[in-house]
Amino acid sequence: MINVLKAILYGIVEGITEWLPISSTGHMILLDMFVRLDVPEEFWEVFLVVIQLGAVMAVLVLYWSRLWPFYMKRNRKRRKSSIAVKPEIIGLWVLIIIACLPAVIIGLTLDDFFEALFYKPIPVALALIVFGIGFILIENRNRGKKPRIYCLEEIDIKTALLIGACQVLAAVFPGTSRSGATILGALLIGVARETATEFTFFLAVPVMFGASLLKIVKFIAAGLHFTGAQISLLAVGMIVAFAVSIVVIRFFLGYIRKHDFKVFGWYRIALGILVLLVTGIRALVAG
Repeated sequence: MINVLKAILYGIVEGITEWLPISSTGHMILLDMFVRLDVPEEFWEVFLVVIQLGAVMAVLVLYWSRLWPFYMKRNRKRRKSSIAVKPEIIGLWVLIIIACLPAVIIGLTLDDFFEALFYKPIPVALALIVFGIGFILIENRNRGKKPRIYCLEEIDIKTALLIGACQVLAAVFPGTSRSGATILGALLIGVARETATEFTFFLAVPVMFGASLLKIVKFIAAGLHFTGAQISLLAVGMIVAFAVSIVVIRFFLGYIRKHDFKVFGWYRIALGILVLLVTGIRALVAG
């Protein structure tokens, strides 16, 4: 029962931090310092990734009409219906896939290497601080400037690739924040805040499904299997992350229509400093 309550807490944190540009990894590391799931290390690594599926399902539910390209078209003369395709949505998916290619290539080839090298409190804290400063500097730079891209329809292949390249930073450096890296990159090349945020949400769909599938395959390939209790913890974490994500996504979109991202920059800096302090104190106590 204690593990279930902890899974609920992790689901809440995942649902909040996955969509805000504040690094879900940084928060998970900090939470793990105080609230640790009583599970094997191999399952723990899978749990942290797979509960993201709950968060990404919120995007599919909220944006279904803009992401599902098929619909039933009725032929009045023949009194029959047939499946038709919305070409603008197919075009959007082409851009999403193109933008995800750099991160997919890095993730498939170097995921374990970068995780072992950088998935530690100090590198994560530094990434939090550096990109927090980046948000503040870019927002100051963009003050008074008009974006050159106002809507998703104006995003071309070059822009999608540039945003996708920024997403690689999150794959390499945990704590960067996937949404933070892509939004920051999009702002830097002149994409409007709301458009940058929505495109980032859409990029999460294939990235999170792919990352979760990769973790599960590696887990099973290692000769391990999920117990009933572990499946229950995954289900609880995913359901909670889904419910919280629905609320957070709606709040976030409403917030950025009237405000910039600087508050998230300052928050990242404060969180990074907190992670460094807690890590230092724990090291001193352990020493």
